[in-house]
Amino acid sequence: MISTNKLSFRYSSQHEVLTNITLRLEKGHIHGLLGCNGIGKTTLLKLVCGIMRPNGGEVSVMGCDPSLRRPEIFRDMIIIPEEFDLPNLSLDGYAKVTAPFYPRFNRGDMYRYCEELHINPSERLHSMSMGQRKKAYIAFAMACNVAMLLLDEPTNGLDIPSKSVFRRILASYVNEERMVVISTHQVADIEQLLDSIVILDEYGVALSATTLEIGRRLKFGKATDADKVIYSERTIQGDMAVSLNETDEDTPLSIELLFNATTANRNAIAAIFNTK
Repeated sequence: MISTNKLSFRYSSQHEVLTNITLRLEKGHIHGLLGCNGIGKTTLLKLVCGIMRPNGGEVSVMGCDPSLRRPEIFRDMIIIPEEFDLPNLSLDGYAKVTAPFYPRFNRGDMYRYCEELHINPSERLHSMSMGQRKKAYIAFAMACNVAMLLLDEPTNGLDIPSKSVFRRILASYVNEERMVVISTHQVADIEQLLDSIVILDEYGVALSATTLEIGRRLKFGKATDADKVIYSERTIQGDMAVSLNETDEDTPLSIELLFNATTANRNAIAAIFNTK
């Protein structure tokens, strides 16, 4: 549904943020887009949305170039950026003028999400706090029922109860015809949601795999002398490691450990998952 081929982007001759990004994101998954600060996660989302054009390579969304901004693509895609500005309307008013662009918008869904997120759809958006406005935008975006929902740091500004509700309603959103892409640094907020993980670094895509694939090939936790350790770090629970899974052992995935292992030992991770 979304693919890139040798994609690159630079803001200036000295500021290249994406290099050789070859990637394929399929529907039916919640994809986590991870990487260090400034690596280009937000830029990649903007390229997918056609907001910017690449300097090299290709982006394809539903088989089309998103920079052409064809209606058939954009009525089935919506992005919630980390920072945004909404008009001084109520959410009801905003939906009235914006929902016609999204043919599967369902006002009943929006009201249900508003109730779960404790949002009053009649309140003016400018009178809300930043966290409340984000929840309002989330309620509207999810009610559009698009096939491609892109989220950039969606939990920033949400309080702890709201994060819990957000995880629950997002988990129910994805089906075999929909996909969600979440770019975030707040891994702990969405770790249990993700079933596909992409890690970007300065060389391109360091890892792209489903959590099922990761669990089959790696194990996480305290290592034994017999384990082939790829990465380890000292924590308050003791030394925690990422090791080859040679015994089909099922261990809970730690995305933070996985990210640190990929950053510290890229070549080993790339070899395991056949990443170029």
